[in-house]
Amino acid sequence: MDLRDAAPIRWTRYTWQPSAGEDPLTSGLPPAPGRGLRLAGMTGIQPELWVDRAAAAVAFYQTAFGARVLHQVGEDDDIVAQLAIGDAAFWVSAGGARGPRFSPLAIGGTTGRTLLVAEDPDAMLARAVQAGATEAAEVTDEHGWRLGRITDPFGHEWEIGRPLGSWPPPGRTGLSGEPCGT
Repeated sequence: MDLRDAAPIRWTRYTWQPSAGEDPLTSGLPPAPGRGLRLAGMTGIQPELWVDRAAAAVAFYQTAFGARVLHQVGEDDDIVAQLAIGDAAFWVSAGGARGPRFSPLAIGGTTGRTLLVAEDPDAMLARAVQAGATEAAEVTDEHGWRLGRITDPFGHEWEIGRPLGSWPPPGRTGLSGEPCGT
């Protein structure tokens, strides 16, 4: 199929609110094991984080972000695990200095940052720091978001935040040229 003939991608705007009485740090987590992860459509992105100590990373993400393990193979630090924070899935696997998967600690930095959208970024960032992350920027209001930054114990950078209003802002146009955020 020639991609020039493909239909344009249509993005769906969504909002999430915890139900009355739900803990915003843990609500929205996937259902109990065996019930699977709800996908929002046919396309999704699930990043894979390469770390020196994969088992410790899984434990950190569970403690810091309330992540659930959806799937795991291997033993000790030689594992591949799929985790989810709310409906957002990601993978953790062994990396290091020898490659082909290099961990941030092995190369002295990272090549990207992960944005974790949380109802209460202040509480989520504090929870991550308490679990062992390093605060890189305190939570403040900037660019239409309530946002803070951490570096996890494995060298990965995270932004933790939420939009302060409707997102994307009204009047902006999406990939199709149509207005979004209205």
